[in-house]
Amino acid sequence: MAKNLVIVESPSKSKTIEKYLGKDYKVVSSKGHIRDLATSGQYGLGVDIDNGFKPNYVPIKGKGKIIKELKQDVKDSDLVYLASDPDREGEAIAWHLKDTLKIKDKNYKRVLFNEITHDKVIEAINNPTVIDINLVKSQETRRILDRIIGFRLSKLLQNKIGAKSAGRVQSVALKLIVDREREIEAFQPEEYWTITAIFKDYEAELFKYKDTDIELKCEKDAQDVLAKLSDTYTVESIEKKEKAKKSKYPFITSTLQQEASTKLGFPARKTMSIAQKLYEGIDLGDETVGLITYMRTDSIRLSDDFVKPALKYIEENFGKEYKGYVKKAKNTENVQDAHEGIRPTSVLREPLKVKKYLTDDEFKLYSLIYKRTLASLMADAKVNQTIIIFDNNDYKFKTTGQILIFEGYLKIYKDYEQSEDKIIPEINSSEKAITNNVDCSQHFTKPPSRYSEAKLIKEMEELGIGRPSTYAKTIDTIKERNYVELEDKKFKPTEIGIETTDKLQEFFSDLINVEYTRDMESELDEIADGKLVWNDVLAKFYKLFEPRVKEAFTDMEKKAPVETGEKCPECGSPLVIRKGRYGEFTACSNYPECKYIKKEEKKVVEIMDCPECDGKIIERTTKKGKVFYGCSNYPKCKFASWDKPLPEKCPKCGRFLVEKNSKIKCSSCDYEK
Repeated sequence: MAKNLVIVESPSKSKTIEKYLGKDYKVVSSKGHIRDLATSGQYGLGVDIDNGFKPNYVPIKGKGKIIKELKQDVKDSDLVYLASDPDREGEAIAWHLKDTLKIKDKNYKRVLFNEITHDKVIEAINNPTVIDINLVKSQETRRILDRIIGFRLSKLLQNKIGAKSAGRVQSVALKLIVDREREIEAFQPEEYWTITAIFKDYEAELFKYKDTDIELKCEKDAQDVLAKLSDTYTVESIEKKEKAKKSKYPFITSTLQQEASTKLGFPARKTMSIAQKLYEGIDLGDETVGLITYMRTDSIRLSDDFVKPALKYIEENFGKEYKGYVKKAKNTENVQDAHEGIRPTSVLREPLKVKKYLTDDEFKLYSLIYKRTLASLMADAKVNQTIIIFDNNDYKFKTTGQILIFEGYLKIYKDYEQSEDKIIPEINSSEKAITNNVDCSQHFTKPPSRYSEAKLIKEMEELGIGRPSTYAKTIDTIKERNYVELEDKKFKPTEIGIETTDKLQEFFSDLINVEYTRDMESELDEIADGKLVWNDVLAKFYKLFEPRVKEAFTDMEKKAPVETGEKCPECGSPLVIRKGRYGEFTACSNYPECKYIKKEEKKVVEIMDCPECDGKIIERTTKKGKVFYGCSNYPKCKFASWDKPLPEKCPKCGRFLVEKNSKIKCSSCDYEK
């Protein structure tokens, strides 16, 4: 019988930690949350609005067996360590476990594993704390807010325009995308011209006339200048200075998502999924250990336990001159600084040393995190910058050159950040350069670009919308709802996305906006700090929100369904396209008097011969509309795959290949084409 029980969120994490703690501890997993708000009560919110917003929690579907097993484990133990993740969500999970499993105050401890390594796990166990009820109330308030806004507005939009959902953060993120599209549509390009003098080894661009910036609005302006230029350019000034190229901060959640998107092409959800595995533990043969610290953080702080050996490593491997300094955070609002920035758990676990234990994507992300952290502790790079100003009849031309003279942090981070030399030959003051080769070019100003995933995350972070840990889910939601589509890897709002935003702005412009959402995040922080009472915040919000929802249900115009041009065979009324739970369908416009629904003939899309029988692999859909691939001989043959099968055989193991994330991989082994 184990005297000590440790409950974590993840099964893989539980195996790693149990190895560290030994036979006196049993480590089990709750597999995340075990209960959530009910969908009963007023509006199905699972919240008693009239009784101080008291939540009604119920076990999550499918978690009954886990709860039963955990109750038995608790009964068999003297002391329970609640070791869910070290953030607000994890704090709430710990509280739900304690409440659901009826654990007494004297029989539990709260432990925080910021990294899954032997020494840090033992240290956390030896220094337990208790559940921070203010953090729990902050998370609970966020959950209730999101439930009220999500349920009420989603019901409204489904009823009025057939949109699928709305949300506190989701709808503001969508508004950013729609607003940007409107900026692009309204943009009027303006013509301008540039004049560039081209010499043998460099170019110089016109930027001033005497002491005034010059703008060439049309070809006539440009030709007027050309007519006044001679072929002789006199050096007016030469400025040479050494300039520092500063090393970057360590990663926080949002910057990791941005950099992994731009440098590795990873969507935010993929980045967080891989980071979770690196945090929870990787089998390195002789040990299982977490390779990075906890990946949900908005702090750039690094512990002395890491900094000291890292600086020693830099000095020994690169030289004393490459040692840098510990970055200090700027005074930034909304930074909780609960734990460190994202870093490797040991500077000695170099990416190449652990590569054979990682998948390709895990290696890429770990390398990025490792090199970024080390680079943050290295010296700034240095460049010699030269700026030369030429004069030609009072028209000023400028050329700039830059030479890297000390790599600094680029020694390790150059794979992700290039610094190209632009060399200018030695030129003396008052020297003359001669050329008749002058380029005169027409240009047009460009509209602002659409948001890429990385740019949207950066914008949300800067505006204070949501939390970095929720960005991936928010972006996934607006994609899954078909509110946006990707065009050249950038978000373009769909018709229903624009319509959803417009309707919300028509009735809720003072609630669904950047300012209100940011202020709400600040109030949630104040609840976490014990400065605000959670249900007072909810009451203030609800008093403003609910009358507006009722008004919208009355006043928002309902979108008429689209007619197909066919007549109902039962009553002669027009047939229309309606939206249901599982997608669009054709039905009678005279509903509910006439309940006719047109049966659609399903088009069978054959993919290939079934690799397990004489049937055909065909494209099928689940009840919720998700595409998968199964055998035409089902249920006799139960072959099924989420990834599209290909007729080619794997040269390594002979199984069939699949198309996954635009790559061709084996369905069975690690082969990738």
